[in-house]
Amino acid sequence: MNYEYVETQSQLVALCDRLRSESHIFWDTEFVSEDVYLPDLCLVQIAAGDILAIVDPKRVDDMNVFWNLIADGDQVSVVHSGREEFLFCYRATGKPPANLFDTQIAGGLIGMEYPASFGNLILRLLDEKLPKGETRTDWRIRPLSSRQIEYALNDVAYLGPAAKELEKELGRLDRVDWMKEEMQSWQDALVESTQRSRWRNVSGTGSLNRRSLAVVRELWKWRDKKASVANIPARRILRDDLIAELSKRKSANVKQIRAIRGMQRSDLNRHFDEIAAAIQIALDLDEADCPSSRPNWNQGKQYVVLGQFLSAALGSICREAKVAPSLACTVQDVRDLVAYHLDGAPENPSLAQGWRAEVIGKTIEELLDGSLVVRVGDPRAVEPLSFDRP
Repeated sequence: MNYEYVETQSQLVALCDRLRSESHIFWDTEFVSEDVYLPDLCLVQIAAGDILAIVDPKRVDDMNVFWNLIADGDQVSVVHSGREEFLFCYRATGKPPANLFDTQIAGGLIGMEYPASFGNLILRLLDEKLPKGETRTDWRIRPLSSRQIEYALNDVAYLGPAAKELEKELGRLDRVDWMKEEMQSWQDALVESTQRSRWRNVSGTGSLNRRSLAVVRELWKWRDKKASVANIPARRILRDDLIAELSKRKSANVKQIRAIRGMQRSDLNRHFDEIAAAIQIALDLDEADCPSSRPNWNQGKQYVVLGQFLSAALGSICREAKVAPSLACTVQDVRDLVAYHLDGAPENPSLAQGWRAEVIGKTIEELLDGSLVVRVGDPRAVEPLSFDRP
């Protein structure tokens, strides 16, 4: 492939000047995230019009000229599975990419599997099989081989034709508005994830009381600061399961902390006093200043049973409607909607809004009030369930 390799600031500025006149920019990134606090950007691949380029962030002085173009331009910005691409732009500019179109989400909205790999998407849409073999590459190492460059460029060279096919199908199914709605909610969720208190994501802490949650919060804050300074993944400082165990015990005694299985790592020895101090901060808080537990309105047995039953039934509904079930909802989403109809909580569940209400929410309501019933139709059929009105 004929491409340009951008490795100086002047080359990047000149490239961005040319990109400003393009209606669509197809782009992707290569990064490493396994051993760093935040993903380390290593390459940016770009296709637009007759432009095919690789930008090397390790050699360019300032990538913000590109991120500002992506955030402030009038172009349609096309990515595949673009969570990290979104976050690279958002962290750099405080803004999302302009007019973002994610081919993975679009595929789910026309009934393809979700989440689909880029290779599977291209095989399904364009009948082209992309080479593999560089998925575990350490993209920080220079120089790049010709195979690595070809692999990276394939991710954008085929992105334009794939997006074109997806836009056609979205139009044929009258789902262009669905795509806009989904892209907006997806981006809103990503922005919110950068702003909320991520300590609530610590696994194994969902059923803890308020005092224990205060311990979780202080230990998470301590761990996050340590990981950021050292530029390593937070789990390497202190695992989630150890935070959960410390929060249950609620002890700032170093001897008791040291006695917990898993806390005997040699690299933890120098942190015991700091861990104890973080726990003590939580223990000294007034009860009113401890974080509240999450509501458990949909944890009853009936919600579990109804959620499992309705999820199985709604898989058939989604496939019939040509929407990927895994994009449309989770079992928890179904439980939330059941709780909403039965008890009025939570407010505004996802399946009662937008296209999901149209495809799924109305069906759940009809199944709950008995105006629609589900039965086994043809047990040998691909979709064996049948929905009937009594």
